[in-house]
Amino acid sequence: MVSEMFDGRTLLVTGGTGSFGYRFVSQCLRLCNPKKIIVYSRDELKQFEMQQQFTHPAMRYFLGDVRDKHRLKAAMRDVDFVVHAAALKQVPAAEYNPNECIKTNINGAQNVIDACIENGVKRVIALSTDKAANPVNLYGATKLASDKLFVAANNISGAGGTRFAVVRYGNVVGSRGSVVPFYRQLLKQGKTPLPVTHEGMTRFWITLDQGVDFVVKNFQRMHGGEIFVPKIPSIRILDLVEAMSGVREHDIIGIRPGEKLHEVMLPEEMAHHSLEFEDHYVITPAIKFFDKSISYNVNKLNETGKPVGDKFEYNSGTNPHFLTVRELQELDRLTL
Repeated sequence: MVSEMFDGRTLLVTGGTGSFGYRFVSQCLRLCNPKKIIVYSRDELKQFEMQQQFTHPAMRYFLGDVRDKHRLKAAMRDVDFVVHAAALKQVPAAEYNPNECIKTNINGAQNVIDACIENGVKRVIALSTDKAANPVNLYGATKLASDKLFVAANNISGAGGTRFAVVRYGNVVGSRGSVVPFYRQLLKQGKTPLPVTHEGMTRFWITLDQGVDFVVKNFQRMHGGEIFVPKIPSIRILDLVEAMSGVREHDIIGIRPGEKLHEVMLPEEMAHHSLEFEDHYVITPAIKFFDKSISYNVNKLNETGKPVGDKFEYNSGTNPHFLTVRELQELDRLTL
């Protein structure tokens, strides 16, 4: 994750006390030499705990909610780079509390955009999710709206202004509220067989370190307006059950509200806007930017992409790369 562009610069991470923010800060302090890293979040307890872990003089902690535009504007003074990781992410909770999800994931996204533009932030990357592609749940719909806001923000900022891009990836191994720590807790309590919503379920799979590395790389790649999608493996839920418990025995509990059987990161409907690079895809903007014409086929690192096929779809169920049970076991050990 080495990025010289962060040396001597000020970075801010919204939702910085979450799984991604914690790992992002750790990696930046270890591999870069930033002037300041600002952790922006609303959880004072998690900030206190993070302060005990990260005592580097570059660290700053800012209590605030992305729903609060004025607080965001104050936090972003003299900031060079922003990672927007704050979101309400639990699918069932969003189904039951839609307005709260909208306030954070959509209104909060617009607040981040406004604060970045008004403070002259150089580059911004917003974290998205596979659930934003052809969304069937409220969480995915709010993240799709957020993605659209960040892409269009490149027009609002104008020539030479803040550049915005989006990173979209799948389930993060071991992140808070995800299935791996949930299964670990059940196994620790001796509760077997493990619950499964549907035997045929598949998911994209990425580690926190891979996610952080991908985000940092895309700060270097971005022109502005891209949705970056990494090439990552898929998993079958029953393979995960076997990898963690040693057997495939399970209890079917039914698909939760708003849950998909398979996830999509690049829908077929966007194939004509999509490019394939060596280790990732890019969904280019469907809108035209007024300030300049951008050739997305070659990124800022001079990597070259080519158009995908007209019927191409990046789907966790048809992904050519699935992790085996043994590979899942090894990955589980590495992420403990």
